[in-house]
Amino acid sequence: MGSCPRLSDPVLCDHMDMPETAEASQHATHTVFNQATTLEDVNLYEIDRPLQEAVKREGAGWAEDRIRTLGEICGQSDTLLAGREANLFPPRLKPFDRFGNRIDEVEFHPAWHQLMSLGIEHDLHALPWREPRLGANVARAALFSQLAQVEAGVGCPISMTFSVIPSLRNQPEIAAEWEPRFTSLRYDGKLRPADQKPGCLAGMAMTEKQGGSDVRANTTRAVPLNGGGPGAEYDITGHKWFCSAPMCDAFLVLAQTEAGVSCFLLPRFTPDGERNRFHIQRLKDKLGNKSNASSEVEFRGAWARMVGEDGRGIRTIIEMVSHTRLDCAIGSSAGMRNAVAMAVHHTQGRSAFGRKLIDQPLMRNVLADLSLESEAATASVMRLARAYDEAAAGDEGAALLQRLATPVLKYWICKRAPWHAVEALECFGGNGYVEDFPMARMFRESPLMSIWEGSGNVQCLDALRAMVKSPASYEAFFAEVGEAAGADPRLDAFVAKVQKSITEDPETLEVRARRVVEDMGLAFQASMLVRHGDPAVADAFCASRLGDGTGQGDYGHAFGTLPAGTDFQTIIDRAAPTA
Repeated sequence: MGSCPRLSDPVLCDHMDMPETAEASQHATHTVFNQATTLEDVNLYEIDRPLQEAVKREGAGWAEDRIRTLGEICGQSDTLLAGREANLFPPRLKPFDRFGNRIDEVEFHPAWHQLMSLGIEHDLHALPWREPRLGANVARAALFSQLAQVEAGVGCPISMTFSVIPSLRNQPEIAAEWEPRFTSLRYDGKLRPADQKPGCLAGMAMTEKQGGSDVRANTTRAVPLNGGGPGAEYDITGHKWFCSAPMCDAFLVLAQTEAGVSCFLLPRFTPDGERNRFHIQRLKDKLGNKSNASSEVEFRGAWARMVGEDGRGIRTIIEMVSHTRLDCAIGSSAGMRNAVAMAVHHTQGRSAFGRKLIDQPLMRNVLADLSLESEAATASVMRLARAYDEAAAGDEGAALLQRLATPVLKYWICKRAPWHAVEALECFGGNGYVEDFPMARMFRESPLMSIWEGSGNVQCLDALRAMVKSPASYEAFFAEVGEAAGADPRLDAFVAKVQKSITEDPETLEVRARRVVEDMGLAFQASMLVRHGDPAVADAFCASRLGDGTGQGDYGHAFGTLPAGTDFQTIIDRAAPTA
């Protein structure tokens, strides 16, 4: 037998719980202090002044109680924990059951289902379709922004389920069958035939590896089973490089027919209750958005029905894409709001060099700048959401504004989000870079919205296409911006500059498209703030982003470079997470 080790053995002492003694206390290395608290157990809506103002201004005041209720739930510690756990324990692919049968199922942590149920029960996926009234899209945008601050990953299936409805309505008999399923307020995360579920989710599969955004290069083939044409049954064979949310119950899919690229609804189960030939090859290992399953899939003679005209699939599915692009802008705006709220809260609770971080001039510059960007994003996306409401009610001008403002704001807001996230992260110092804190997850999430539903170049080219094919959309956009005419000479000069840049040299317009669309986004945001924002916010935005109208404002190349005369206190107070 070996000898018993001594209690003084340093190896043992490192791993044993020793009672606190006077001697041990003398050798304590530190106590925990000067650490900010966690921002939790708050109402996310009640601490967001710019959003509250936008909800009332854009016609959704009738929904405030609903938004406030979800804001209360989303700000609670247990809900925020569910967001963290859904991200920490990502979905797993289960291609086969234990007997070797192919099942192609995706398993999720219970926290994922908790958050999905929360979103569905609060109508984030269906409100404008269930209650088609002015302000419905605005109310949904506000609701969507609450859940997005908990965990962005659940936004993908919710957004696609919401956005599929306009495309489905191109085929009334299919819409009659599936719309009640997609708009149900009951969530069921199990994979089973749609007619056995209280509610269903929709996904989308467009992208192929050889084409990317160029969907006309797709090679997936659709062969008619019974004559073909709108509403008819097809056999689909092909591979999709990206299929969003493969656990969904049905998917809008693009495939080639003899007439060209066409749109189809492809369910996970065939009408006879058998699993469709929808095979998940793998789940993508992504930079962020970990809680959400993104996948590669194969269709090996999968059953589907055509939606819309044969050979006009892009036109059919683009109605879905328009709504998901709006959601990308809302998601980035929500991320900015979450980031600046956390940054302000942290700096209120931590000191350095003898005073609170928030009281230090350079930190105040950073926080105010982050606040400006967030408030401008919130104001503009909520105005865009109202345009969707007005267009649905038959307003032709609103439809034209929606057509051009969607790619402009999707581009600009989503492009700004990563830079905003990294600056907010830096406010936390080293803690911001540690996964125990929320900023690292927020930063990893931030680039995605710029890629989803068409990357930056795609949005810019789409904006140019809209202006060329529909000059009336150009007029509608600048009519909206022009509502602020005469209120600020800097904005007036900047708008004139932007319009000149669009018309003066058509031959170089495409190569300049990013700068043109960026300036259009800034003009839209500045117009909103000048008309409706706090004067301090509007003045600081115009001074820094627009300057004297040349586009070269009193501003540097990073956040935190606002001019010295800025009313930092007012701007930060508006962003502070206090009711």
